[in-house]
Amino acid sequence: MLGVVTDPAHGGRWTSLRADGREWLWRRPAPERDTAVPGAAFVDAGGLEECVPTVRGRPDHGDAWSRPWTRDGDTERVHCDAFTLTRTLRVTPDGVAADYTLAAEPGFRFLWAAHALLDLSEHATLHMTGGATTRLFPEAAALLTEPWPDGAPWLAGSWPAPRGLALDRLGPDDGTAVGAVVDTHLCCVHDGRDRLSFSVRVTGDTVAARTAGGRYGIEQPVSIALWRNLGGFPEADPYRSTGVEPMLGRVFDLADAGPGDAAEVPATGEAHWRLTLTTACRCP
Repeated sequence: MLGVVTDPAHGGRWTSLRADGREWLWRRPAPERDTAVPGAAFVDAGGLEECVPTVRGRPDHGDAWSRPWTRDGDTERVHCDAFTLTRTLRVTPDGVAADYTLAAEPGFRFLWAAHALLDLSEHATLHMTGGATTRLFPEAAALLTEPWPDGAPWLAGSWPAPRGLALDRLGPDDGTAVGAVVDTHLCCVHDGRDRLSFSVRVTGDTVAARTAGGRYGIEQPVSIALWRNLGGFPEADPYRSTGVEPMLGRVFDLADAGPGDAAEVPATGEAHWRLTLTTACRCP
């Protein structure tokens, strides 16, 4: 059974995710996190961050991590300038489910990521849908055999080795840090005998209502982001951390989001989705 601990007073961060004596979340000492306020530079304390309405860009890691949340039973809520995010956690027979609602003006565009930094060994492997479209971002340029096109925000390839860069195996520290976004809703992490699966599903309306022709609009974009930091970040004092991040969206920075790359609040004024975590293997 999975157990979760959150810290609503400090950005709603998940501070613990335990199963069978194993702590899955990576953490680091960061006392300055306790005094962070909206507009402050991001403080990486590890755990799982709720990044919304962007991950990279401004504000860095979004607008929710630096604000106090309120708790009422199993439901936690944060009010930001342009939206309110509500999260309800519940234990399931094989894990944990988190139901989310983002309330804002219809048409509000956003990214959301469950920015989970995991404590994994060099033998860990990541399992996602083979052949899924995978976007690499500019920090990967030095690791590719082809030149990075001037001004390109990303390059697309196929999981598990987009553009020849294998991402499914972590390995030892090598001084690199790479971000990617994979067009799939499911990732299963293997580390020795232990398993941890992440899945994200939209549970509410599509962005556009039914048209006169009887067709539905585009559904919210769902993906899994990967941050594979093998001692390559930050430059001044690098450390090892692996982010497996279920997302609504297909980019890290909302400013880079083209058509279909960001989630959007429908006419109801609310977007709904569910994050599911389990220790059962659900490999694609």
